[in-house]
Amino acid sequence: MKAWLCENPVGVEALAWRELPSPTLAPGHLRVAVHAASLNFPDLLIVQNKYQMKPPLPFIPGTEFSGVVTEVADGVKGFTVGQRVAAFGGLAGFATEVCIPAALAMPLPDAFSFEDAAAFICTYATSHHALMDRGALQPGETVLILGAAGGVGTAALQIAKAAGARVIAAVSSDAKANACRALGADAVINYTQQNLRDELKALTEGKGPDVVYDPVGGDLAEAAFRSIAWRGRYLVIGFAQGSIPALPLNLALLKGASLVGVFWGEFAKREPQRNARMLAELAAWYAAGKVKPVVDQVLPMEDLPRAFARMAARDVVGKLVLTNA
Repeated sequence: MKAWLCENPVGVEALAWRELPSPTLAPGHLRVAVHAASLNFPDLLIVQNKYQMKPPLPFIPGTEFSGVVTEVADGVKGFTVGQRVAAFGGLAGFATEVCIPAALAMPLPDAFSFEDAAAFICTYATSHHALMDRGALQPGETVLILGAAGGVGTAALQIAKAAGARVIAAVSSDAKANACRALGADAVINYTQQNLRDELKALTEGKGPDVVYDPVGGDLAEAAFRSIAWRGRYLVIGFAQGSIPALPLNLALLKGASLVGVFWGEFAKREPQRNARMLAELAAWYAAGKVKPVVDQVLPMEDLPRAFARMAARDVVGKLVLTNA
């Protein structure tokens, strides 16, 4: 097999595309020939040694992928050789082959392309868990999505619209604004050119958004929290801008608002049955055309450094996908 190996997490430049021995198939696992893998922001952080999880060295990055089962460990039920699957495995996806716990694999309907499947689980599960479970989003409510043109942002936009909400997309460029309008955003704010608070006040007639979906953090967070509606829910998804904001908690008191943490990975571990039901619902939404991953570019797996450079430059709309020939 071939894989991108990280022996020293000092950045993307330290990754090497190497021939490696095939991984050993452990009990309870599946061997999968990787057809496609997508980039998520943690993939960049982990090779820079900035992520909360520090895997032992050396490691193969790549959290999310799709492919075909080539071997099933003894005793594993529900999977067969030749079956199409997707998985959010945490590591090892930027390779031609991977072994994963069968519990992490999601069977794919025939209509689900490998490219879409590789870009699906992390962003759509995170966004559905955030908006529908943690945020208790109701039809007719207004959602502000920060970083709305990114991977989780485009997923959140589609899910919020499917749930009957009004969506305000906040982005950093006119090109990203146009992409969000094409996805169905009801209003768009370019926060590099417009004042976020002033625009939110005008767009909501002074009420503010009922739900704020924030995967960005940084200097946008306080302005968004100050604008939230009475009984609003502020969803903390991540910190793509790089800094963790310190929010004045008196704002939660004054607005009767909730500051809600969202950690889909831990939810999936602690509540696997609820997570499985959610993934099944999302797969049904995909089949019905309610949601579809926004794929920015599809590149060969060997072009991982170029994909990382595009992500680091914040030029990506949706997800970048890498494929094995």
